Amino acid sequence: MVAVGTAVIGSLQFGYNTGVINAPQTIIESFYNETWSSRFSEPISQSALTALWSVSVAIFSVGGMLGSFSVGLFVNRFGRRNSMLMASALPFIAAAFMGFSKLAASFEMLIVGRFIVGLHSGLSTGFVPMYVEEISPTSLRGAMGTLHQLGVVIGILVAQIFGLESIMGNASLWPLLLGFTLVPAILQCVLLPFCPESPRYLLINRNEESKACSVLMKLRGTDEVSEDIQEMREESQKMMREKKVTIAELFRSPVYRQPMIVAIMLQLSQQLSGINAVFYYSTGIFERAGVAQPVYATIGAGVVNTAFTVVSLFVVERTGRRPLHLIGLMGMAVSAVFLTVAMALQDQLRWMSYVSIVAIFSFVAFFEIGPGPIPWFIVAELFSQGPRPAAIAVAGLSNWSANFLVGLCFQYVEQLCGPYVFIIFTVLLLGFFVFTYFKVPETKGRTFDEIAAGFRHSAGQGTDKYSAPEEFNTLRGDDPDL
Repeated sequence: MVAVGTAVIGSLQFGYNTGVINAPQTIIESFYNETWSSRFSEPISQSALTALWSVSVAIFSVGGMLGSFSVGLFVNRFGRRNSMLMASALPFIAAAFMGFSKLAASFEMLIVGRFIVGLHSGLSTGFVPMYVEEISPTSLRGAMGTLHQLGVVIGILVAQIFGLESIMGNASLWPLLLGFTLVPAILQCVLLPFCPESPRYLLINRNEESKACSVLMKLRGTDEVSEDIQEMREESQKMMREKKVTIAELFRSPVYRQPMIVAIMLQLSQQLSGINAVFYYSTGIFERAGVAQPVYATIGAGVVNTAFTVVSLFVVERTGRRPLHLIGLMGMAVSAVFLTVAMALQDQLRWMSYVSIVAIFSFVAFFEIGPGPIPWFIVAELFSQGPRPAAIAVAGLSNWSANFLVGLCFQYVEQLCGPYVFIIFTVLLLGFFVFTYFKVPETKGRTFDEIAAGFRHSAGQGTDKYSAPEEFNTLRGDDPDL
């Protein structure tokens, strides 16, 4: 658990830097205006201020896209743990740029810092799920994988609390609020050297079986690890018969194409679900509902976010990945319908504001039951050791690209559609529900090789001990065509 907890600090960094920029927006915009005025002897125009703020927010996703796509360059060369250790240097640099931007009267420094911390977050979204999956026993892989999302939502909640005006979300302390990302980076740098390397990496990539065996015994707390070692040997033997898997090969080969499409669609179902839009709307809805301190109600939504991630942690191994994702998507779709109706009738019926609040909390809760945590760790389950780094890189790029798209376009779409903007998300959620029902396999309790064997059988690439039709019927769910 120490190793998993240390890795998940990277997830917390991702969540914190996702949420930290929102609370002090007005204050930072004032800093931009003051800096602009001192340079050019005139106040900044509204259009220039909007553009500058949009760049400050969106550059984080640009860094995330680049970082997530670079995951494969690190993990096979340096290992999972060492890659996380190398990446943990980035928040130090980012904190220096953001923390001293006010002192230097430079909004460029803040933007550069946001890009660098986005780069770290993109790398973390690849490194953390991969490392956690590979050190966890099969029976606990889903629960441990959910900890990545738990780290993210705790990071967002911490950012919301620290962003209160009475704490650090004020004109004098906002540079410390942005620079606080340095603290978890220090903690991770101290703890990571004491964590073991992934045993799968040691045996399969480095051919160091004795060291892998030693690490497994330490992780499992028992000397009986022969079953895990045998599974890794079999996977290693299959890898030796495969040529090196490139990103292009993931889409060209029928063996990898199916799980790759599933992985991308799951990532899109997370970011195109409307969760960021709901958080964007929440403060305004709480204000119209007459909540005295809407910022505290928004923090309440963050608490719901965290609480239901914990719920998912405890039920994912009992219920399975596929059912939870389906429940989450349908629950979000129903909540979005209620939110749309409530917002459309809010001016005519005052009590509809409270329906809006319930719909927001419900939407957030269903997101964390399935679409929040599951896409991150199920990608690592769908691929064997060889194609896994490339697959995670592509899936991460898809997630960050969709994140960037929503952040860039939502305000313009909302201006066109008003409260009916959530109908778009309802349609998308229903589409993702249908795709998940027919195309996403259940991975609960399966070894990495069993899951890969199911896709090989589906693609008609031969049979082995795991690819008997009745075996794959269980793996694929109810889809006769997968």
